Amino acid sequence: MSEKQSLPQSALELIDFPSRFPLKVFGTKNQKLEVSILSLVKAHCPVDEKIEISSRDSKNGKYTALTLTFTASSKRQLEDIYQDLYDCDQVVMTL
Repeated sequence: MSEKQSLPQSALELIDFPSRFPLKVFGTKNQKLEVSILSLVKAHCPVDEKIEISSRDSKNGKYTALTLTFTASSKRQLEDIYQDLYDCDQVVMTL
């Protein structure tokens, strides 16, 4: 008989670190959203980290979708970033 393999507790456990990671953030459209989110992510990255960012407004212009791609170094780093995004009033959803 084969042994039962344990399932990962989160999708973050499936990532081989370090790895380029596309973080998707959806928020209410305003002039400060991109700056706020970029600042939040940079706080968890090395100073010289190159973060690529793209944005797209929703069809009706109420929301903005941001994709920030950076090198994630650990599961803990991503958990901390996701927690800060969760705590941010401007963020509606993250992927």
